[in-house]
Amino acid sequence: MSEDAEARRAAVLEELNRTGRATSAATVMFHEAAAAKQGLSATESKTLDLLQQRGPLTAKELSQHTALAPASVTGLIDRLERKGYVRRVKHPTDKRRILVEALPDRLDALRPVFDDWAREVSELCGEFTTEELETVIRFLHGSNTRQLRAAARLSD
Repeated sequence: MSEDAEARRAAVLEELNRTGRATSAATVMFHEAAAAKQGLSATESKTLDLLQQRGPLTAKELSQHTALAPASVTGLIDRLERKGYVRRVKHPTDKRRILVEALPDRLDALRPVFDDWAREVSELCGEFTTEELETVIRFLHGSNTRQLRAAARLSD
């Protein structure tokens, strides 16, 4: 790689780091504000999003997907249940296991909080080609995987 190419790559990586940190901060602030609007913490809100995406999960599965310690997940489920967002149900095939199920009508009540943001993201996507969006998706998948691994290491 030429000196110019190395310098350009270093500058791009530095900007990617700055932009990633800004994205992280904006994401945390948005989710804190959106959750607070519904009387939830950001962790509670994102757990509901996870349940909406994946369907009912056991506490162990929630712990694996969130990288939260099992004791933290139990407290999280208790809070969401008290607030009326989830319920515990018996597993359909293994009666010894309990699933955490989000209540659809409560999730529907959260939707308007995110509609404005979803419209903004849709507009932004219009500025990119399909190929560029595929590259962004590939980067985000890799980043998410590594960030969850880092979170799990912090929870150990």
